[in-house]
Amino acid sequence: MALKLDKVSRGPHLPTLVASSLSREIAQGRLAPGAQLPTEQALAQTFGVSRNVIREAIARLRSEGRVWSQQGRGAFVSDAPPPAVLTIDHEGLHDADNFRSLFELRGILEVQAAALAAERRSTDDLDKMRAAHEAMAAAIYGSIAWLNADLDVHRTIAAATGNGYMLQFLSFVSERVRDSILASGNKHSSEDVAQITLGEHERILAAIGDGNAEEAQAAMRAHLVGAAQRVGVTGKPSKTAMDDEKNRIDRVPSKRQPRQTADAGVLK
Repeated sequence: MALKLDKVSRGPHLPTLVASSLSREIAQGRLAPGAQLPTEQALAQTFGVSRNVIREAIARLRSEGRVWSQQGRGAFVSDAPPPAVLTIDHEGLHDADNFRSLFELRGILEVQAAALAAERRSTDDLDKMRAAHEAMAAAIYGSIAWLNADLDVHRTIAAATGNGYMLQFLSFVSERVRDSILASGNKHSSEDVAQITLGEHERILAAIGDGNAEEAQAAMRAHLVGAAQRVGVTGKPSKTAMDDEKNRIDRVPSKRQPRQTADAGVLK
C-alpha cells in the first residue's frame, strides 16, 4: 500500500509534525504491523527535513510504543500499540474546537492539582516550583525556552500533588498544548504580557506556599482564563464562574504579598 506522505511546513517543532504524519500512516494501515519504516534518508527527503528531525520523530513514536528499532536494520511498526498509550493527534489540534477542548481538559486537571499541591507540597516541591519560575523569568517571552519553563512550573505543581497519574496525565496534555502553540507560531512578544503571566504564577505559588487550597484553585482558574485569551482560545469556559472568579481575585489581594528577589522576581 502506497504511503501518503507530504513535506511538512516549516516550524519550530518539526519532529512533532513528522511523528503525527507517520502515526496517521500506521493508524490507517498504510504502515502495517511489522512493516519496516523507510530509511532516515528517504524519510528526510520525503518530508523535506533533516535526518536529526527524523530521528527525533522516530524516538517519539518509539516512546509511544508505535515502533521499535533494531540496530543496523532500522525501525519497524509494532505489532500493536500498548493499550495504555494515550495519543492526541497533533494535526487535529489545528482545529479550533479540538484545541479548545484540550485546553479545557487541561484546566480541569490544573485547578484540582493546584489545590492538592497546596495541601501536600513539601519544602523541596516549593524549591522546584521557584526554580522553574526563575527560569521562566529569565527567558524571552514566547520563546521555546519560555514555553518549556512555563510547562515546568505546571509540572512541578502537579508533582507536588504526590499523585503520579496526575503528573503523567497533566504533563502529556500540557505538552500537546505547548507543541500546538509552537507549531502554529501563536506567540506574543509583549513584555507587559510577560509580567502579567509571571504575576499570575506568583499568585499561584504564593497560595500553594501558604497551604491555601481554595486560593490556589482561584489563582489557577484566573491564570488559565488569561492563558486561554493569550493563545487565542475563544468561547466561554464551560463554567462562567471561572470569569467571575478571575474578577474576584483581581479585587482581593493575596493573603501573602509575594516578595521578589532583585534578579529574577520570584517568590521566596
